[in-house]
Order: sequence, then structure tokens, then C-alpha cells
Amino acid sequence: MIETVENIRDMLYYCETYPKLNYLYVSPSIETLIGSDNLKRHLKNPELIFEIVHPDDYETLMKKKLGTLDFSQPITVRFKNCLGQYIWFEEHATPVYRNGKFVGVVGVFRDIDERLAIQRQLEYNSTHDALTELHNWAFFQLKLNEFNECDIPITVVVADLDDLKPVNDKYGHKMGDQLIREAANRLKALAKKETIIARIGGDEFAILIPQAGVQQVEQFIKNIQESMQQVTGNLPFSPIHLSIGYKHSNSSYGVMEHLLAEADAIMYQNKKSKKAVATFF
Repeated sequence: MIETVENIRDMLYYCETYPKLNYLYVSPSIETLIGSDNLKRHLKNPELIFEIVHPDDYETLMKKKLGTLDFSQPITVRFKNCLGQYIWFEEHATPVYRNGKFVGVVGVFRDIDERLAIQRQLEYNSTHDALTELHNWAFFQLKLNEFNECDIPITVVVADLDDLKPVNDKYGHKMGDQLIREAANRLKALAKKETIIARIGGDEFAILIPQAGVQQVEQFIKNIQESMQQVTGNLPFSPIHLSIGYKHSNSSYGVMEHLLAEADAIMYQNKKSKKAVATFF
């Protein structure tokens, strides 16, 4: 039985918390999970656990030591391994009482770092466009709904590439994808942290700018236009031609779909008003 316990990958422990921290047992798997030589070091000095816990998880660990944690729920914490990397662990812990007094904890740690990485990637993929790494339409729609319930100044910008079809026809769809990526990168480079940019169609982008005045928005659009005019030597389609429309409101409450439709209509009006440039290529 002891051999079976000591050969599993999860880390089991039994730690006294009163009158002081004292490990009665730590499984050898601690060496695999956070690095060699840790078993002896932590048995000798149980307080070392507070030196390798992530600063954001320190309070959770302290509550466990004091017995004030909700032990009915799994505990997730990060510990630093021997390479200096923080690894996510899930712990199931059981408090130990003696004569009604909290005196220790029995628990088992499991490495869930890879599982969380996969989960984070899946969550990222569900809200981002694979080609440009901008947000996708589903995320943009979610934000529209959220701003519909707020009362803040908001601007919706819609931008559409003018030359995707000619680029696709002359250079192929792979170069067309490069055009879309290049435009997306230039938009991202100009956006502030609170700005939300999404690819909502093949060559169409939408931008949400909260808490900004009209002058700020117009300057942002001017910056976009100037950025798109920059010529890149390794791209045969530069400068990038982009049609833009925007609509601003002092209140976002209940008007987001209307603003998007208005910005879209203005963008198409801008596109139609442009003269065809036969010498583009």
C-alpha cells in the first residue's frame, strides 16, 4: 500500500499546523512536480512553501494554514519549480481537528498546468479570429450586448478593405490573407488597451472605442489612414486602401446595433464615393 502511494504522480501530504507547521508525510512525487531535492528541504523547513507560491496565491495558502479556507472546494494555486516557472496545481485538502481545534491538513496536489493551458487556448480560439488574432464576430457581438446595458460614450467604427478581390485575383488568396493580416496588425498597433477590434467578415473590421470624444475618435481614424498609407517593400499591395465609417453616441445604452448599422452604412457610402484607380497595380 505504501509503495503504491509513493509511486503515484500526485503529491500527497499530511501537515500539522499547530503548534507550528510540521510535515508528518510528503510523498516523493514532490521531486517530479517541482524539482529534485525538494523533499528533504520542505520536510526540514515547511515554511519554504510560502517562498515558492505565486504572490497572487499567497493569501490562499495562508488561509489554508490558518484553517479559514473553504475546504469543500478544490484549491488552485501556482508553485515555482526548480526552473523558476510557476506551475498550476489543483489541491483537494481536508482539515484535521483535535478536540474541536484545527491542527492540520491532509491534502493531495495534482499538476493541472497542461490542462489549464489547453483550456486557455480553447477559450482564446472561441473569441479570436485565427487569421488575424483579432477578436471575432462572436466576441464583438458579446461586447455590443454588454455596452447596450451601459451608459457611457461609445463609438463604433467599421472598416473594409477596398482591394482584397484584385489582390486575390492577381496574386492568389495566400497574398490576400497577408493583406488582411497586415491591415489587422496596423489596426492593433494603433489601438489603446480599452479599444476592441474584431474581424467581422472576410475583409471587414469593426472597432469599439469606449469613453472617447469625437475629436479623439477622428484622430484615431486619421492615424489609421496614415498608417495604411505606409509602403512596405515586401508587399506588392501597399499602400493599403481602406474605407471607413463611424458613428458616435454620448450614451451606449440600447443603441449599439443602431450605431453598428449606421457606421456600416457610412463606410459603404465612403467606399462608393471613391473613384476607381485603374493604375493601382
